[in-house]
Amino acid sequence: MSKTVDLLVEKSRDLSKGLRKHLNEGGNGVTLTEIDELEKTLDALVKASEECELIRAELAPKVQHTNELMAQVKAVYAEKKKMLKLRYPQTQWPDYGVPDKR
Repeated sequence: MSKTVDLLVEKSRDLSKGLRKHLNEGGNGVTLTEIDELEKTLDALVKASEECELIRAELAPKVQHTNELMAQVKAVYAEKKKMLKLRYPQTQWPDYGVPDKR
């Protein structure tokens, strides 16, 4: 879980325990049904957060690989574009897919 979610869950569970502990005192304006609903929602949040973490773990290496490929393509593109600009006059650049102007 992310720190933000983990902290919220921890604080909410403490609140839930405190509300449940003092439920019979009355006057706090909270019902048992509301506490149960809070706890159900917290369980759902924990499960959703764990699912997100699994997806992130799968996604991270794919994103890194994509970024590496993108860097390679950028380097080759810049090198070839520079080579074409040095060898051919500006009027021929569009023929090679180089729209730049000096």
